[in-house]
Amino acid sequence: MEERGFPRWRLATGTVVLPDERPPTGQVLVLALQHVVAMFGSTALAPLLMGFDPNLAILFSGLATLLFFVVVGGRVPSYPGSSFAFIAVVIAATGYSGNGPNPNLPVALGGIVAAGAVYALVGVAVMRAGDAWIGRLMPPAVTGAIVGAIGLNLAPIGVKGISGSGLEVGVGLFTVAAVGLAAAYLPGALRRLPLLIGALAATLLYGVLANGFGLARPLDLGRIADAAWFGWPHLTAPVFDPAAIGLIAPVALVLVAENLGHVKAIGAMTGRNLDPWLGRAFLGDGLATMLSGACGGTGVTTYAENMGVMAVTRIYSTLVFAAAGIVAILFGLSPKFGAAILVIPGPVIGGLSVVVFGLITAAAGRIFVENRVDFARTRNLLTVGTALVLGAGDFTVRLGSFTLGGIGTATAAAILIYHALRDEPA
Repeated sequence: MEERGFPRWRLATGTVVLPDERPPTGQVLVLALQHVVAMFGSTALAPLLMGFDPNLAILFSGLATLLFFVVVGGRVPSYPGSSFAFIAVVIAATGYSGNGPNPNLPVALGGIVAAGAVYALVGVAVMRAGDAWIGRLMPPAVTGAIVGAIGLNLAPIGVKGISGSGLEVGVGLFTVAAVGLAAAYLPGALRRLPLLIGALAATLLYGVLANGFGLARPLDLGRIADAAWFGWPHLTAPVFDPAAIGLIAPVALVLVAENLGHVKAIGAMTGRNLDPWLGRAFLGDGLATMLSGACGGTGVTTYAENMGVMAVTRIYSTLVFAAAGIVAILFGLSPKFGAAILVIPGPVIGGLSVVVFGLITAAAGRIFVENRVDFARTRNLLTVGTALVLGAGDFTVRLGSFTLGGIGTATAAAILIYHALRDEPA
């Protein structure tokens, strides 16, 4: 049964910090910063591809995180950032050429608000119907398949990030090693910051090799110095064009499929049944998308990058996400902080992505093992195998303007195949 009110967040005493626990107060800020570093690249990239203001997107990702936190009563650890599911339909609806600000931004915003409204209505429907059906719809074989597909679908991003010149490959692999060594060998509280420490160490190495010895493109530290400390973003009001709404609003179904898998993954990692909060999670993301779109920002969705951070740190406290939202808001209001994060070189981001997406994929194995999924059964074997291949290959279905990417098709296939096949006798 769904608990009411916010948790009391007792102080954690073990190495695993559960959603209703909290780390020591002094660690919360740096843990939050680690989450912001993980999401920053993707959350800034998506608006650039659509001609949106990236600083505004960062700002509203922070506001979205706080709104989500309130809607779910602080029970589900999640960071909503810029959704890539909107890119194709926004470009189609606005005719964006890919250069500079999108001149038809208000039209795109109207479609994003409409998608958020549909998403929120789905959340309300799930809340009213109860959560018992979720366990029947998504048993462990299906849940594990979807979680694995999420990690494998994102894997090419990480691999591409550490590919290139010998130096880029070396720095990327150094980043992976630095994160692993920090997580395994650093003492005390430092062990909880492996991604942040790995990013700092690898960026320093890259800076020495590039800026000091001229072996690669140097870090542009001047952009940090030139950026203003404070900059109020320019807000834009939406225009509700029926044609654009028809193109963009169906993206809500993609977000539902993505978030269903994400919430299941978080539940598996935390060992908590989050099904009673799934409707609220949909509602929170939907309202956050409406808020962002109403002011000039992108649609949002819960971020796999931040799930990976939880997997490597084993810190799932929702208070850390509330703090991350506040940090992101400050970044959104300060171009200088944003410029500092964007200076982190591509191979370092790629190395971090390899670790984060790999841990998401590995979480699928944990689901299978803990729930004793029997792969001698054809039903389980076909469900998992098909979903993993569709996710890894990013199999995309296009029906007119509606596009369902690899995570969505893997989710749909896992559910359909599992329920279409009869179970074999033990």
